[in-house]
Amino acid sequence: MDFKLIEDKWQRIWAENKNLYKADDKSDKPKVYVLNEFPYPSGSGLHVGHAFSFTGGDIYARFMRMRGNNVLYPMGWDAFGLPTENYAIKMKRKPQEVTKENTDNFRNQMKKLAFSFDWEREINTTDPQYYKWTQWIFIKLFEAGLAYKKEMPINWCPSCKIGLANEEVVDGKCERCGSEVSRRNISQWVVKITKYADRLIDGLKDTSFIDKVKQAQINWIGKSEGAKIRFQISDVRSQIKELEVFTTRPDTLSGATFMVVAPEHELINGIIDNYELRITNEEREKIQEYVKQARKKSEMERTELNKEKTGVFSGLYAINPINNKEIPIWISDFVLVSYGTGAIMSVPAHDERDKEFAQKFNLPIINVYDDEKKVNVAEEVKKAIELIINKGIGEGASSYHLRDWIFSRQHYWGEPIPMINCPKCGWVTEKEENLPIVLPEVEAYEPTDDGLSPLSRIESFVNCTCPKCGGVAKRETDTMPNWAGSDWYFMRYCDPHNNKELASFDTLKKWLPVNVYIGGDEHNTLHLLYSRFIHQFLYDLKVVPTPEPYAVRMSHGVILGPDNNRMSKSKGNVIVPETVADKYGVDVVRMYMMFMGPFEGTMAWNENTLMGVKRFLDRFEKYIINQINNKSASNDDCNLVINKLIFGLTKDINEFGYNTAIAKLMGGLNDLEKIKIDKNSIEVLLKLLAPFAPYITEELWSQTGNNNSIHSTSWPVAQEKYLIDEVVKLPVAINGKVRDQLTVTSEQLRVKENVVAMAKELENVKKWLVGKTIIKEIYVEGKMINLVVKG
Repeated sequence: MDFKLIEDKWQRIWAENKNLYKADDKSDKPKVYVLNEFPYPSGSGLHVGHAFSFTGGDIYARFMRMRGNNVLYPMGWDAFGLPTENYAIKMKRKPQEVTKENTDNFRNQMKKLAFSFDWEREINTTDPQYYKWTQWIFIKLFEAGLAYKKEMPINWCPSCKIGLANEEVVDGKCERCGSEVSRRNISQWVVKITKYADRLIDGLKDTSFIDKVKQAQINWIGKSEGAKIRFQISDVRSQIKELEVFTTRPDTLSGATFMVVAPEHELINGIIDNYELRITNEEREKIQEYVKQARKKSEMERTELNKEKTGVFSGLYAINPINNKEIPIWISDFVLVSYGTGAIMSVPAHDERDKEFAQKFNLPIINVYDDEKKVNVAEEVKKAIELIINKGIGEGASSYHLRDWIFSRQHYWGEPIPMINCPKCGWVTEKEENLPIVLPEVEAYEPTDDGLSPLSRIESFVNCTCPKCGGVAKRETDTMPNWAGSDWYFMRYCDPHNNKELASFDTLKKWLPVNVYIGGDEHNTLHLLYSRFIHQFLYDLKVVPTPEPYAVRMSHGVILGPDNNRMSKSKGNVIVPETVADKYGVDVVRMYMMFMGPFEGTMAWNENTLMGVKRFLDRFEKYIINQINNKSASNDDCNLVINKLIFGLTKDINEFGYNTAIAKLMGGLNDLEKIKIDKNSIEVLLKLLAPFAPYITEELWSQTGNNNSIHSTSWPVAQEKYLIDEVVKLPVAINGKVRDQLTVTSEQLRVKENVVAMAKELENVKKWLVGKTIIKEIYVEGKMINLVVKG
């Protein structure tokens, strides 16, 4: 059969059947919410990573529908952001036009690849009716005291005239143009995500995330327990009188032989501008030059563990409060003003980084413990905190790697921040009835020389009336970060056309939490964290019904190029899924991507393996057509193979084991080609293949005489009597000694309570339990049972 004709035919028919993949808000069926991370719609279209992730989500959604669930599987566009703005500037076009072209292209490609999205729920972060609620969330953050304005250091590109994220700075240069980057202080909106730090850790207990994902979140939050300690500066002429540090090892305070402050610390300006201090002009110039060079580096460069330690002496000393010894204060760029207090106490005998610094600059190293391995550190820390509190030099405290979220961007293509600056009232929110504050369409949106947002040049946008006092005021011209629209999009899918609220509480109660959220490892920290934070905040406002947004986070794998390298245009190893589909057919591409390896694995593209999948589908098609014409009767040989396939595929697809499911289908076809099968078995085979290869199965389904869509049919259920070869013998031990064997089916293996109960009923086991008390039941699935008894 001509796959192109089949694909065109069924795309038209599916488009006409509006209810085929539609989620029903009023259905009584069990709900399953399957979510793929929505993409940024680039001009280059869907890449193979998109196709891989979405195919995995689509198979699971189709499978769950066929199993009788009410499935919500939506799609939309994360369309704001710098890449679109840069491209639009380069092409001298409006971002709005570019975004529409790109989303139209993506949508068409997705439909061609047969992704079963509910397109009636499509959303776009650049739609004013969507970002109206993004703005509303910001207003609520401000009203709750969780959003504030603060002078913050940013990476600044003088050529592009724009602030850069740390990730956009490479070797001290702008990733976009190659110009040398500096650091500049700018007034930014900041969101207090740190207020939720403990809840973001504790909330993970309410999820079924795998350990890798949970640990990524915990590590990023980076909670540390310890103490804050105050060090007095010995020179009375210093404008700053004391330095406060946080340390996880207050027990090593007596070994602190120097201190280090960040180049941006307020102490430094006090040194440079205070000519009463006893430092020479040469020392002052060294400090100024060091600070200048430090500002050119990104935070990632500065905190790289393997980088050479640099620093300069400040000329000031502090008093170690535990022994009253004078210790020097150094300046080094590995300390960040945005983390902790921007100052640290250095104990080189018990910290490798401090030791390297001390050795380079010939600073003293004093051992607090002769052999730290013999010390109960936790106990010593506890004693040290009590001592610090009693001496009045500090207190117990927690510190976090997590920092408050910089929420301002000096770009055009983003959501306007709904705030107004009034000379009389200060910062006030826009009235909610005025939302959305629409991003004005303008001809010129290039960055400005002063680093302000391009919106600052639009007087009709900037000049406004204060909603509080009615006086003349100015509207905020910064826009929101990329994350703003993607933090809550999964909620809007539940109720995308609601004009009165973000989403109806009852509808959210119907669908949340998301059952499975599929995305990349690169989003397991920031995006997932920001999204969980916004959800927890809205939960506190009683806007959403669940404390956590996602039940399961599924990390999809990575497809490398044929050369085993990451795909990139510069390497010439990019695989375009649409191009491959045009050559071999969509079903071949979908099945090949799922057959390459585990869904969460890393795999290299291999054309030979792809051809193997194509040959399988060709054989499958030929076999089914022949069997339709043969009109055979049912037989036991056929039933054994078919039911084994049903059992195996049900288990594999439910666990995202797509590669093993396809392998079972291939093996099953090998067995079936030797025998004839009846019409019912033909239909079962088609149903089993349908989630993977929606086009060919729909076509063959119609050729068997069915008028409905195969994708609206029920998933087959295996008959137990044909699974007799799927049995396992488990050794049953009492206190580690085998006393009998239990024979169970593969299905029974999965339920510990049932297996253990069956084991206890074995005659040889029952006699060993007489007069005994079972204190522990150990079950290693598929391997053994051990009952630990006493008495």
